[in-house]
Amino acid sequence: MPRVNDAPSPLAAAQPAPAPHRRPIRDLPDELISQIAAGEVVERPASVVRELVDNALDAGATQITLRLSAGGVRLITVEDDGGGIPQEELPVALRRHATSKITNLDDLETVATMGFRGEALAAIASVSEMSLLSRPAQQASAFLLDARSGELRPAARATGTTVEVKELFFSTPARRKFLKTDATELAHCIESVRRHALARPDVGFAIWHEGKLVEQWRATFVPGQGDAQDALARRLSDVLGEDFVTQSVAVQHRVGPVTVTGRAGLPDAARSRPDHQYCYVNGRFVRDKVLTHAARSAYEDVLHGHKQPIYALYVEIDPARVDVNVHPTKIEVRFRDSREVHQAVRHAVENALAAPRAAALAAANAAGNAPAAATDSDKKQPLPPVWQAQAAIKFEERGHRVQDLQALWAPRGGDAPETPPTAIGGLWAPSTQPSAPPAAYPMPPTGQPQATAATAEQPAEAAAANAPGMADTTAWPTGRDAPSAWPLGRAVAQLHGVYILAENAQGMVIVDMHAAHERIVYERLKAQVDSGARIASQPLLIPATFAATPQEVATAEESTEVLAMLGLEVVPFSPKTLAVRAVPTTLAQGDPVELARSVLAELAAHDATTVVQRARNEILGTMACHGAVRANRKLTIDEMNALLRQMETTDRSDQCNHGRPTWRQLSMKELDALFLRGR
Repeated sequence: MPRVNDAPSPLAAAQPAPAPHRRPIRDLPDELISQIAAGEVVERPASVVRELVDNALDAGATQITLRLSAGGVRLITVEDDGGGIPQEELPVALRRHATSKITNLDDLETVATMGFRGEALAAIASVSEMSLLSRPAQQASAFLLDARSGELRPAARATGTTVEVKELFFSTPARRKFLKTDATELAHCIESVRRHALARPDVGFAIWHEGKLVEQWRATFVPGQGDAQDALARRLSDVLGEDFVTQSVAVQHRVGPVTVTGRAGLPDAARSRPDHQYCYVNGRFVRDKVLTHAARSAYEDVLHGHKQPIYALYVEIDPARVDVNVHPTKIEVRFRDSREVHQAVRHAVENALAAPRAAALAAANAAGNAPAAATDSDKKQPLPPVWQAQAAIKFEERGHRVQDLQALWAPRGGDAPETPPTAIGGLWAPSTQPSAPPAAYPMPPTGQPQATAATAEQPAEAAAANAPGMADTTAWPTGRDAPSAWPLGRAVAQLHGVYILAENAQGMVIVDMHAAHERIVYERLKAQVDSGARIASQPLLIPATFAATPQEVATAEESTEVLAMLGLEVVPFSPKTLAVRAVPTTLAQGDPVELARSVLAELAAHDATTVVQRARNEILGTMACHGAVRANRKLTIDEMNALLRQMETTDRSDQCNHGRPTWRQLSMKELDALFLRGR
């Protein structure tokens, strides 16, 4: 039995461990340096594919072929028809930091090529068995260089370059254990090529795996021939599917030194994952928080819940205004003025999504029903952008300025009856000025019969009562322009006081009247505030005080004007206390302290302009929701038609400001299928 005294004393246990043996500082071997660099550049086979395709594009290739085995682990071969590498430069190409892309600091600050670091080939060669076969046009034969042995010998090949990578990570078995299954690695390799293909419609791509053709995207554009935007749309359709193009709108926007093009997906096409979001800067695929946030901000009040939009956006900017030398894989960039890029991308997507889609659908349908005299080349042309289709609607005026919620449904100026239609929740108001027909219809096309004065003077209820069933009192437009004159058609009924049923050239339209009117009110309120009006505020009888952090106090003192624009008055009450003296009128029943804290937090974290716009839109959204026509409200046919006409001319009217759809189209083909007609 051990004695108590045999146990080690606490002092002995507390003795420090001996200091580790100090190693001297020395240079690392070149091979180890390359393997460390490979850890940054080469994460998996897809990383090798990305770097080699970058080099092929920089060489001016018009056709790139990728051959894989075991998902790229056993074999990666990239063949191109580019300019090739001369015999004497082949050994230099495998050295670290050897490149033909840049020669001085000025070149680095204005990089216009996909690659420039000169690390890829050396890093790949250090963790694999690599060979390089190349031939320039002016060289009699090709030469093959073995990276492991350094042997250089003649070989047969047409102009271009072939890079073969075998047994990736054979020299670093620990790295190889982290790779996934062959199918997963193959999917990553295909995605890497897909990102390049979306940016270069002038280059053809082919992917082979285990001797089988997996993907092939032929070139859709020849420089100097055809339209680049049409070629890009065809490449997007080939790579991402036809649904991507049909469920998106064209983006074309230029402001200052920034140009934004591409396509932005419709809110209805949003997905649960952000797997269809592609951003490019000067042709380079990037993951950038500025671009992602800008695109997401453009969808703020048209996207429902946590859905993720789909888009392919291409930003063109002076290379001197963007730094691509930020990340070893060149997938991240840093903008000199991130705010101008953010605003450009956001406005580009917002403008593309703003125009109502009803007119575009009507125009596309009318084009589809045209006589079959169009040529094959005409049929291949993509559908016209939404904003072009809007020109087909002949309205006398775009809208009127909102003075208050009571005026949102007031009759417009023109030659109209003195008696307004039935009130919709008090939002109709008599006008002392002559007004247009109560439904604010577009006038019938030239040559069509006008309604008689006797008919126009009848109240809406009388007109509906005199007609059989629920006929509209306005003539249905006819002729060649009929499908595009009223894209949402004419109202025929109201369903359970919630939905409006309308008939148009394509079939039946179902409209959520509250959601639609909410968007109309919301957009007009935004236009009113944008014109210079401030949000009305209501002083508090007793100011609400709260203990504030130093940052909140500083933000309140610096943002007095911004807070006033939002209808808030937050002033220091003491060095550590703030007082809320006024809040927006529409939010007077809420918690003023919680409102002040949230706005101050937003102002501290983001740009004041962004915070003001976001906070303003939330307040206006609340006002619009309360001011819109409610469900179970009986509407006349004229009032329903008025709502449809307003929707056709209101920006973003396809979704309410909560992102819910405002209308749906059921075509005659879909209706026939429900009743098995034609079977």
